[in-house]
Amino acid sequence: MILADKIIKLRKRNGWSQEELADKMNISRQAVSKWESAQTIPDLEKILQLSLFFGVTTDYLLKDEIEVEESTNDTSSDTAIKRISIEEANAYIEQRKEASWRIALATFLCILSPITIMVLSILSELPNPIITETTAGSVGLTVLFALLLCAVPIYIYCGFKNQPYAFLDKNIPFELEYGVKGLVTEKKNAFRPTYVAYNIIATCLCIFSVVPLVILSFTENEIIVAAALALLMVIVGIGAGMFIVAGTQNASMQKLLKEGEFTEKEKNRTSIKEVVGFCYWGVLTAIYLVVSFLTSHWKLTWIIFAVGGILFPIVMCICNPIADKKNKD
Repeated sequence: MILADKIIKLRKRNGWSQEELADKMNISRQAVSKWESAQTIPDLEKILQLSLFFGVTTDYLLKDEIEVEESTNDTSSDTAIKRISIEEANAYIEQRKEASWRIALATFLCILSPITIMVLSILSELPNPIITETTAGSVGLTVLFALLLCAVPIYIYCGFKNQPYAFLDKNIPFELEYGVKGLVTEKKNAFRPTYVAYNIIATCLCIFSVVPLVILSFTENEIIVAAALALLMVIVGIGAGMFIVAGTQNASMQKLLKEGEFTEKEKNRTSIKEVVGFCYWGVLTAIYLVVSFLTSHWKLTWIIFAVGGILFPIVMCICNPIADKKNKD
């Protein structure tokens, strides 16, 4: 019996329609139809999911010569559904709480990193400069890379600390043991006022960050321009940090509960968004540095980040249909 016939048999035995099976696996009904008509073959990840849903071994699904169903209840196997205890859930939530502050600090350092070179470059252009252009560039770059050097290890450390819980970000099935859902829901509801407050304050800070831009439009004093740009970066950095602290902690509970952007469908989207986002900001930073060095207009090239920030949500929206198409295929 070939794989296509086995899928039909197991699906009907469970009383599922093609659409119901597709919903469970977060794929299109057409994908299931192609499997069952032997037009396409599921990839390894989907085979593992089928094995879990139907309660049969992967050998039974993949080997045509095996006609008799081989059930599996072996929780020690690689395909067994991960079960999360109350202790593990508490440890994960606490770990992400600590990580949220570290990630926020690292992000704040990254946002602040260009300030020195921007300010010193502006001051070096004064009629009676207090620092030469060469010195401004050297000191500014030294500070920039020093701050980045402090930020990157923090990101790496947080990534290593999250390794035991990496399965929560992937399409690896897991279940919450008895009482865990109620506990996490209670923690999430208790954190809700803080989450809302942090987001409101962060949004207000981002709106307030426009004030330095208004100041720039009314003055040509280079010292005020430098101070205004520095203030803008600090305000944006604080706002971004607050978004990260609130978002990371709330996300830890949503992941356990499979809510919001951490439903199976949204997790598939997120994996693609993370890659695109990483490449996007990396390329944007490279463009900023290249343009700034070539033009020496550090007090103007920060606009690249402003434009990039406006376009970023659009790029993320474009990722959604691309991710959905990939998952359906």
